[in-house]
Formats: sequence, structure tokens, C-alpha cells
Amino acid sequence: QVQLVESGGGLVQAGGSLRLSCAASGSIFSVNAMGWYRQAPGKQRELVAIISSSGDTNYPDSVKGRFTISRDNAKNTVYLQTNSLKPEDTGVYYCRIWTRAGVYWGQGTQVTVSS
Repeated sequence: QVQLVESGGGLVQAGGSLRLSCAASGSIFSVNAMGWYRQAPGKQRELVAIISSSGDTNYPDSVKGRFTISRDNAKNTVYLQTNSLKPEDTGVYYCRIWTRAGVYWGQGTQVTVSS
């Protein structure tokens, strides 16, 4: 069994920053890619950042230059530094990890950006 615990969400004014964390525990044998998704009310869940096992990263244009994903392999933890936040960044942020045994989701953490 694998558990993902996210933290770091909250309410922030436009232009502010938040650092999200997602720690994986349990029967983890090999973590490959790690990523963050978000889902705004009434919208589909979308990818906002992904990092490979070798550290390569990818972002959609909507967050490029503002969000930074990183990982600590020793702690099986992935981070998302979000800067220059906009109201349209509001949503529930989920982490996702790809392992040899399967793919797992976190429970989500709410990010609300006020204008």
C-alpha cells in the first residue's frame, strides 16, 4: 500500500507564493516520474508540472516561469513552488507518482488565490 500526503495549500493574495509538498510512504520500490495536477471547479483535472526520475521537468505554458517542481528522492517527496500566483491558479492540487508497482494519487490540497 502506498500513501501520498500533501501539504502547503492555503489562501493567498494574487502575486503571492505557496510551496506544496507531497510525501510518499508505504510499499514503494521504485519511483519514476512525479507530478502535480490541479482541478478548478467545473473543470477537468490538468497537469501543471512533471519531473522525471533523472530530474527533467516539463510545464504547460500557463505556469511556465512561475511554478517549479523538484524532488527529494531520499525522502520520496515532490515539491511545487508556486510564485506570482493568479486567481486562475485556484483549485485543488493533487500529486501523482509513477512507480514500478503502479500509479498513485494524493488526496489533494486546496489552493485559493484572491484578487
